[in-house]
Amino acid sequence: MSWPTILLLILAADGAPKVDKPTLFNTKEADAIVAAMQIFPADNPWNADVSKWPVHKNSAAIVASIGNDKPLRCNSDMGYILVPPGQKLVDLKLVEYPDESDKGPYPLPDGVTIEGWPKSYTTDRGVKTPPPLEDIQRDKANEGGDRHAIVVDPGKMKLYEFYQLKKTDSGWQCACAAIFDMKSNKLRPDGWTSTDAAGLPLFPAIIRYDELEQGMVNHAMRVTIKNSRRAYVAPATHFASRKTDENLPRMGERLRLKPDFDIRGFSKEVQAILKGLKKHGMLVADNGIDWALSSAPDERIPSLHEELRKVKGSAFEVVEMPGN
Repeated sequence: MSWPTILLLILAADGAPKVDKPTLFNTKEADAIVAAMQIFPADNPWNADVSKWPVHKNSAAIVASIGNDKPLRCNSDMGYILVPPGQKLVDLKLVEYPDESDKGPYPLPDGVTIEGWPKSYTTDRGVKTPPPLEDIQRDKANEGGDRHAIVVDPGKMKLYEFYQLKKTDSGWQCACAAIFDMKSNKLRPDGWTSTDAAGLPLFPAIIRYDELEQGMVNHAMRVTIKNSRRAYVAPATHFASRKTDENLPRMGERLRLKPDFDIRGFSKEVQAILKGLKKHGMLVADNGIDWALSSAPDERIPSLHEELRKVKGSAFEVVEMPGN
């Protein structure tokens, strides 16, 4: 079945994406639905065209603090599941940030995917068969980690994100739960975290298979860095550091691939990412590996590691909104 045919079957007469059952991100059905969605308003920071934004006066020092010679990376981490508007709501136990979480119940399906599954367990490790999803949901291997989970309701345009989600014998639990209205530009309350340290949503930042196939990642991406500052800039609402050095990036800092960076010679998939980094840039979203982006852990996405390593930190610049 072709993409246009799938799209016609999925979209209603009014053009709104329709989901009739939980649908994982690594399917043609999910590709068509997500490609048809307006993920946050056109004037949202995730969708801003920053190609003409002025360079921050301290750009060189901030980039150097992350690492001029360090390579660009991409983690196969942020999967998601699409749910219908009538998805059953369930309660879960908030174990770490209850006061900065949006209260449930939540449309959490049995098949919700946990960060990294399946690609980081298969393609990235040279293994053909991933562990059963329920084993990952229950963390039977005691891997721990951030265990992000993302649930998208395209019908209601609601986004539900979870940090350290885990299934137990008594039900689901997580450290933090954040709900976003994808029809709105409303931010998290000032000072609140989300499932990302910066208080930002994950879903609009993900590098997806359908975008790579179409030749353009047409939104800002998220990037992690090892050392951040005890400060944040919109659209971030939260910091995650005690350091005050002004040469360190703030949460929400916008970095852009320099306009004159030559993307010829890269594969179609990597060019799609680099084009997006020139137009929309990337937002500092969390502490972690320097210069690491997030892609869906989709086994249809080829390995991008070696090509991305050819792009060094010095190829980027910090930009700011005109008038700031």
